[in-house]
Amino acid sequence: MSRRKDVAVVAGVVGVLFSAGTLMGQHAERAFRWPEGKRVAVSLTFDDARASQVDVGLPLFDRHGARATFYVSPGAVERRLDGWRKAVAKGHEIGNHTDSHPCTGNYAFSAKNALEDYSLSRIEQELDTANARIERMLGVKPATFAYPCGQKFVGRGANVQSYVPVAARRFLACRGWLDEGPNDPARCDLAQVLAMASDGLTFEQMKALVEGAAARGAWLVLAGHEIGTSGSQTTLAPELERFLRYAVDPANGVWLDTVETISRYVQAQRAALR
Repeated sequence: MSRRKDVAVVAGVVGVLFSAGTLMGQHAERAFRWPEGKRVAVSLTFDDARASQVDVGLPLFDRHGARATFYVSPGAVERRLDGWRKAVAKGHEIGNHTDSHPCTGNYAFSAKNALEDYSLSRIEQELDTANARIERMLGVKPATFAYPCGQKFVGRGANVQSYVPVAARRFLACRGWLDEGPNDPARCDLAQVLAMASDGLTFEQMKALVEGAAARGAWLVLAGHEIGTSGSQTTLAPELERFLRYAVDPANGVWLDTVETISRYVQAQRAALR
């Protein structure tokens, strides 16, 4: 066979393999499906067990039959124990947000409880203490976790260590914060679920995030703090109500559910597709 013909044959084989690989890749991309023909999955999450989540958020969610995930600080739960017990009774998810909310010492509020001064054993104690306190007060053991401030390290400099493995050994899923996009359900690391801020967003902005995620068949996790009409770190209640009307309307193809429920579905789908 001439060199020219040899090259042509090789090129043809490579082309066939490339085409087959592309089709297989496209098939793999199409293989993951949300239930009941939904286009996109969405989880609404809120941090710190703030009072407005009980006073404003719970009645709002109840009106629309929606469930949220609350990443709680046990001390704050103690101050509104009856309200948080109602949240559990309504089917909302209660997640772990550590016992004392350690973040970088660069933030004034955590200067005396800085992750730079933590060890892996100390952060383990934070997670386990919070789990025990939450279970004692609310009768549920958290299945998922949210990294305070979205920060996943302990120590400083050459001694910095990730505590993602510590959290991953304890929880089904672990949520970040201030990330830049939704999660690919076929590939995302459940120990580092991406979350985008809902605080301060209009309904149109939240809807645009959902529609962008839907174009990829993705899972959008939104993270907020206060629920009200104004102020710093506040998911705006009127905008959230408009969003809930949109999200629970079957015509829009949105699966709105807790981080735990969607994570379990993701795990099951992945196992079924192996």
